Amino acid sequence: MKCQWCESYEAKETDATVYWELPDGTKAIEIKETPSITCSECGITYQTDETVGHIEDQLFLINTSALEKSVTYEQLMSLPRLLKRNYFDFSK
Repeated sequence: MKCQWCESYEAKETDATVYWELPDGTKAIEIKETPSITCSECGITYQTDETVGHIEDQLFLINTSALEKSVTYEQLMSLPRLLKRNYFDFSK
């Protein structure tokens, strides 16, 4: 897999812990086991645009007030949505 940062072919799919600010800015949460890319050449770990979009949409569409400080990616994605989709995302 090609690294988006250094363009080396030493990048591999991994899971990582990331920290995300809630859309309302009230707090940040830890999201464990998040699908990520890690490059052994440059040492960076990052998430694809698709994964970032999934996290941001889910945080926008769920009741974040009851959200724990730390969740796994799967737990976050399985939480029930208040809306069917993000009606404010005009990029789609």
